[in-house]
Amino acid sequence: MNKTYSDLGLLLLRLGSGLLMIPHGWGKAQWLFSGEPIDFFNFLGLGDTASLALTVGGELVAPTLIVLGVFARWAAIPAAFTMAVAGFWVHAADPIGDKELSLLYFAAYAAIALMGSGKYSLETLWKKS
Repeated sequence: MNKTYSDLGLLLLRLGSGLLMIPHGWGKAQWLFSGEPIDFFNFLGLGDTASLALTVGGELVAPTLIVLGVFARWAAIPAAFTMAVAGFWVHAADPIGDKELSLLYFAAYAAIALMGSGKYSLETLWKKS
């Protein structure tokens, strides 16, 4: 396969998964800093607030880095982990229709973690300078 097409595919994967995830993280960030009581899934036993903060990292900070193509491989790991928790723990007892989106995001972020950001990224621009 032509390398250019692979790099365009990675760009599309990064932009699609990242830009569609950012609003989820933005809403959670607003909740985190709103001062309202936080009742959130406490997966690691760190408490509701810490769990929400980690989720904001996985749904807002990491996808922003992924979209920009800055440390995309590393950023995809917490993003994928966050989606794995959502799909396999938070929605474990739910029907597939309630967890399919988180599992789809998990697959996209796992692919980015394996393949990197590709040629069309800020990281590649920096390496060329």
